[in-house]
Amino acid sequence: MSAAPGPSSSGPARGLQSTGPGPRPDGRARVRRVSIEGNIAVGKSTFAKLLQSASSDWEVVQEPVSKWQSIESRPSEGSGAPQQTVGNLLQMMYEDPKRWSYTFQTYSCMSRMKTQLQPPPPHLLSSKGTPVQVFERSVYSDRYIFALNSFELDCINPAEWAVYQDWHTFLVEQFGPQLELEGIIYLKASPQKCMERLGHRGRPEEGGVELDYLQKLHMQHERWLRERSTQLHFEKLKHVPVLELDASVEFLSDQTVRDEFIVKVKDFFSGL
Repeated sequence: MSAAPGPSSSGPARGLQSTGPGPRPDGRARVRRVSIEGNIAVGKSTFAKLLQSASSDWEVVQEPVSKWQSIESRPSEGSGAPQQTVGNLLQMMYEDPKRWSYTFQTYSCMSRMKTQLQPPPPHLLSSKGTPVQVFERSVYSDRYIFALNSFELDCINPAEWAVYQDWHTFLVEQFGPQLELEGIIYLKASPQKCMERLGHRGRPEEGGVELDYLQKLHMQHERWLRERSTQLHFEKLKHVPVLELDASVEFLSDQTVRDEFIVKVKDFFSGL
């Protein structure tokens, strides 16, 4: 387990901030915004539940997987027709990645964007402690992990990749502070361990996922969060502090490990 704060001159790295350090003018603490990043089946959802139960000052926003599994059509205005489920986009992408990867990454990024634009819940805004809004992945991992990986696998063609980057950059810059992160928690485990967990959770859409795919995603995470890739369009993202946790351990069943994780997370959040 290690914390990688990135380049800084002195003191804790502040990363991307929308409200500045210290309390708000009304004396209450500002709400930090942090994402949990990591490979498929690394244990993000389990870790998120651990965080949610550890402190009332921490609010986890779950990854919108259910939206990807049930795409609903919008009826024409005034038609009176009900919404209908028209497809499982997650399954479609896994079954025919060359056809559906761009469509999936567009929709997944937009759904992530909507979750990151949600205002903090009232109990965080009224907290006098260290309130933190925690997101399962982010609009940044959508681009620099999954969409980039699909492009490098030739599942997204050069024209689609150019279009994706153009609208992604525009929207992130337009919404600015509302999407910015002040910290990242990187759950790291070997692709082999993730493959093992993938089999255990048995999500139907993931039946065809192979170890090679998880290895490529692992490399993308390493480039971004450990090597601090210079290929990032958003310069500030290179300096966001990262807390790396060894997710290869069974942190759900081992109370000692769970306690160690919570202590490290508390320290990390306090330094943002």
